[in-house]
Amino acid sequence: MEAALWDGRAALPQKEGELQMSNLRKSCSPVAAMTVGAAALLVAALPAEAQSITVVSGGGAYSASQIEAYHKPFAEETGTTVNSADYNFDLGPIRAQVEAGNVHWDVADVEEHQAIRGCAEGLFEELDVASLAPAADGTPAQEDFIEGTYSECAIGTILFSTIYAYDERQFPDGEPQPTTLSDFFDVENFPGRRGLQSKGQGTLEFALMADGVAPEDVYDVLSTEEGMNRAFSVLEKVKDDAVWWETGAQSVQILADGEVAMTISWNGRIQTAIDEDQLPVKIVWDNQMWMLNMWSIPKGGANVDLARQFVEFASQPERMADQANYIPYAPVRQSALELVPEDIARTLPTYPENFANALKFDASWWADHGDRTENRFTSWLAR
Repeated sequence: MEAALWDGRAALPQKEGELQMSNLRKSCSPVAAMTVGAAALLVAALPAEAQSITVVSGGGAYSASQIEAYHKPFAEETGTTVNSADYNFDLGPIRAQVEAGNVHWDVADVEEHQAIRGCAEGLFEELDVASLAPAADGTPAQEDFIEGTYSECAIGTILFSTIYAYDERQFPDGEPQPTTLSDFFDVENFPGRRGLQSKGQGTLEFALMADGVAPEDVYDVLSTEEGMNRAFSVLEKVKDDAVWWETGAQSVQILADGEVAMTISWNGRIQTAIDEDQLPVKIVWDNQMWMLNMWSIPKGGANVDLARQFVEFASQPERMADQANYIPYAPVRQSALELVPEDIARTLPTYPENFANALKFDASWWADHGDRTENRFTSWLAR
């Protein structure tokens, strides 16, 4: 799900639809093997007169995990036919449907920046987190969700993160092992080439945190000319040793080939390489940058009430926890995290030891500053 553009601004770091499920997760290969997209995937065979909804998402293993964790159980419980369709996380088709008064996607999985922009444009129905089921101990949903994972028209569904990983073959036992984000930028004590994404978004945040800026201060510092200069100064340390990648597949390949000693990447990509390909690499969670996908309901659809019912169902802690069995993304409710098996929970961004000093990606900051910042980054990279 790479390079989803947002109105000309910088693209978010992406999860990728072609991720393969981890062998730590339940097998869903029959689903993953089915075509999702051009021909909508019918997950329940029901009488023609039964109600149906269409849920749109990113396809591949990601949609397959949703089908197993949400669509099939919802169909079984409610008698509703759930059709799954694919898109590239572009707000354009949703905008076109709403403006034409011809909404045929009932529920959309959107990235956070889409939720912010779509809500501002009036493209989504309002969603009240207080109406969602409480946790098993009675904690209201609005207190159970991780802070910043819901809004007035979107409800968080999964959390993923940008991290770095290193090749254990290049740092054998007995030698110092990278453990902090600062180590990524320290080529003297941790030699070897570095893989970085060829964009400012995410890269600049990591540079500042590696230089000692606390996660909660990153965007305030980055908003100043001094802070921006500071970030680029850190990047200069590794520029000569950098291998710049554009896709998640490339970030893993350069690590697998030994072309780099470490690379910035996404936790799902790296975890899959570890689980499926036994790639001898290790994730460093220090100062990870996390982001989320959210459920939204396009405004004016014919099945808004049923769409709300689906979002409420998919937001139950048990259902969120189940998705982590199929793909290495984390649920966004505290009570759901407690239901994830320990061996899987340890591989997720939200595991307490992994999440201790994490930075939440600020989609609003990039909406305001993205063009100027990326232009400067592109010019710096070309020098």
